[in-house]
Amino acid sequence: MDPLLVLVILFLLIIFSEWLMKFPFFQNLGTALLVILMGAVAANLSIIPSASNAIPLYDDIFKYVAPLSIFYLLLEVNLSNIRKAGIPMLLMFSLGIIGTVAGVFAGVSLTPMKEVMGDNYGAISGMFAGTYTGGSVNFNAVALHYGMNKEGLLYAGSVAVDNIITTLWMLLCIVIPKMLSKIRPTEIAGSGKIPKLTEADHSGEESINVMHLGILAALGLFSLWASEYSSKWVEGIGFTIPSILILTTFALILAQFPIMRKLRGSRLMGFISVYLFLVVIGAYCEIAALAEIGRIGTTLLAFGLILVGVHGVIQFGLGALIYKDWALLSIASQANIGGSTTALALSKSFNRKDLLLPAILAGSLGNGVGTYIGFLVAGFLS
Repeated sequence: MDPLLVLVILFLLIIFSEWLMKFPFFQNLGTALLVILMGAVAANLSIIPSASNAIPLYDDIFKYVAPLSIFYLLLEVNLSNIRKAGIPMLLMFSLGIIGTVAGVFAGVSLTPMKEVMGDNYGAISGMFAGTYTGGSVNFNAVALHYGMNKEGLLYAGSVAVDNIITTLWMLLCIVIPKMLSKIRPTEIAGSGKIPKLTEADHSGEESINVMHLGILAALGLFSLWASEYSSKWVEGIGFTIPSILILTTFALILAQFPIMRKLRGSRLMGFISVYLFLVVIGAYCEIAALAEIGRIGTTLLAFGLILVGVHGVIQFGLGALIYKDWALLSIASQANIGGSTTALALSKSFNRKDLLLPAILAGSLGNGVGTYIGFLVAGFLS
């Protein structure tokens, strides 16, 4: 099948998934999972090539487009603003990371992850450690390095479990503070000053122009080349550093320069790249292999539930010894599990304007450190 025609169809599937997001039922699934499902349906109907007859275009998307999506999404992580999140939010967010890592090891110990996942259990554990530190950007970075993106059903199952648990935990993060406040009233942590929240902090839209897109394209491609070259050079002197980790570091360094914040389009380029990557992931999900997902799916779900359960116990148990601000503990946890978007939504639902910007900034910090956490966990377990 002509790769250009396949590329056209892939973009049409992305467009269709975005259109479906207008309907409440599909909003519960999320665009990422929808894109994967659309790719799976198209592949199994032989509209596009599947895993068994994959074309070189798919490998090119895995090799170039997927890492670029991570690069562009990380360009918005301004570490100099993290101090604005305040000590209470940063402390509880850090406690949440400890809870996530502890949850990963508990999940591995209490479920048959090693038996069911085989050699992939370490990589999957790292993926979940990354995504429950700060978001799916980290999930994909670890998945790419360990080649999990080509394990179509396993990857899709992991994404599905991630979506289910994230939604469930979002609901619990609304309920738990209300229950705890009946036992003991909330004690507002911090100064109570309300940071200034601009539209740019949480808007899903960007104004773009050709010059900005051209600069971003050049930066992304150069950084991708430089990260691969650096990884090979380091390997030549006896060390191993994944190129995706070097690329992540490049992105975080560049994001700290004020001129980068004047460029518009990184978020748009990041999302379109990650959706293109995910629709190809869907193409690797063949119905013929669906019989294998049964035990894999239940194991992943049990692992994820234990992980988040341990995270929650540490967050609300130990966290309460430091601050009895139940909304703060809940929002910090959401910055870990769901990222900036769900943390922001939770801040609004609690009517805590003082935590709007801290929630976003904590989520941004999670995007920055989650990849490193994911690789540390995966490396330790592999």
